[in-house]
Amino acid sequence: KEFLVEISGTTVTITCPLTEGSITWKSTGITPISDERKHVIENHDSTPVNLSCSSGDKTYHMYLNARVCTNCEELDALAVTGIITADLLITFGVLILVYYFSKDRKGRASPSAGSRPRGQKVQRPPPVPNPDYEPIRKGQREVYAGLESRGF
Repeated sequence: KEFLVEISGTTVTITCPLTEGSITWKSTGITPISDERKHVIENHDSTPVNLSCSSGDKTYHMYLNARVCTNCEELDALAVTGIITADLLITFGVLILVYYFSKDRKGRASPSAGSRPRGQKVQRPPPVPNPDYEPIRKGQREVYAGLESRGF
């Protein structure tokens, strides 16, 4: 048998597994605190507590290390499922919109390309050669005469 622990805000409710007889609760060195099956700790400060409940010769011990907070919101499973489903639907909707808008743009020509006529391509003349790299002409050999190869 196990304890049943319920936490809501800063209130912790513990239910003893014993069902019959007068139940006595004890907490870390403090005198008996209640005589009911359920023990309620209000304004719990998240400090660990050793609890025990006993009835006659049967005793159950429990170490309670419950984290509580004052500003927490409780969400049931339906609310969490709804939030996740809505998030996925919105994400897929945005993906579909981006896909369709980008798909339509592929076939369109850009505005600058539309102003040029679409006829045969006119060949451009070759680029003007750089004067620093012109080939040696027959009459200009004296310019390069000082660049003789040296023997090593």
